[in-house]
Amino acid sequence: MAQNNNDNNNKKMSVEEAGRKGGEATSRNHDKEFYQEIGQKGGEATSENHDKEFYQEIGEKGGEARSRQNDNNNNNNSNNR
Repeated sequence: MAQNNNDNNNKKMSVEEAGRKGGEATSRNHDKEFYQEIGQKGGEATSENHDKEFYQEIGEKGGEARSRQNDNNNNNNSNNR
């Protein structure tokens, strides 16, 4: 694991460590409903700021990624026989 920057004399925290600590604190202080609510709000904001073509493009990218993933899994499975 990376060295904790708080052990250094400069007492500064890395961005990564600050993010990790903030995420851990948030998860301790909030429940499932909190995350569902912010996810809902994020989805609504995205839909207000993007058009049909945006969703078509990300859907296509997701489909292509899934296809590659399935191809890799099928190749791995056939090699294990």
